[in-house]
Amino acid sequence: MELRHLRSFVVLAEERHFGRAAARLHIAQPALSQQLRQLEREVGAALMDRSTRRVELTEAGRLLQQRAGEIVASVDRTSTDLALMAAGRAGLVRVGFVGTATYDVLPRVALRVRNELPDVELELHGELLGPALLEGLLAGDLDIAVLRPGPVLPEGVEVVELRTEPLVAVLPADHPMAGAADVSLTDLAGAPVITHPSGRRSTMQPLVLDTFRRAGLDPEIVEVGETGTLVVFVAAGIGIGLVPASVRALRLDGVAYVPLAGAPVDVPLVLAHRPEPSVAAGRVAALVAAVCARP
Repeated sequence: MELRHLRSFVVLAEERHFGRAAARLHIAQPALSQQLRQLEREVGAALMDRSTRRVELTEAGRLLQQRAGEIVASVDRTSTDLALMAAGRAGLVRVGFVGTATYDVLPRVALRVRNELPDVELELHGELLGPALLEGLLAGDLDIAVLRPGPVLPEGVEVVELRTEPLVAVLPADHPMAGAADVSLTDLAGAPVITHPSGRRSTMQPLVLDTFRRAGLDPEIVEVGETGTLVVFVAAGIGIGLVPASVRALRLDGVAYVPLAGAPVDVPLVLAHRPEPSVAAGRVAALVAAVCARP
């Protein structure tokens, strides 16, 4: 059976009139009659009863109307979906976010994609560490990653800087400096520092510890796996932390975010992807960049 014949039959079954159906299909009435006869030969049964003034469907015709309608609708949906996918406006895009971008960037990206690319299926993964994000990209488990870059990036990953932001102190609400306009690192001496994991598991801990050491301090550290846990530990009074300014989007009772005194310690945020991402991933990446361009 030809798809165009099924389309014609669906319209004829709806109209129950050859003239009106032919007009809707923009074909001559004899051509429509010929298509119907060909369909009937192919299925081996009469599809319409022409013995009355109004064309009526036979039992076989009613079955074909249902099945042909489903086929035509499915083909049309598939055609639309493929066109959207080719234009990067449909398909699955998997995006991972480092913990320090989870509470600010992730929800704004989700809203922007929902509004501007409603047919894109977005799979979001938050509170991941930088090395894990890079591994996810290389393994093909992620299409895009928003992370804090380390000193060395693996081959097969391309990055675009999204923005830089200063480190700020996150303090217990009852800390003597919690209400200050800014705070120096020496004001924080003696308090344990809550940090992300050490070694190759995170890029934030080396930056935080180097910042303290440049001030002549060697603090006790307490490691946690997630940014949210870091802030919760500070709220519990276990210690203090240094985090990128965007973490202030995580509003939690019991903590205060205070700018650091002196020259800012800037932390870059980048978008990473494999070479030649899908068109849909490229569109989502552009929206991530647009979100990060606005504070």
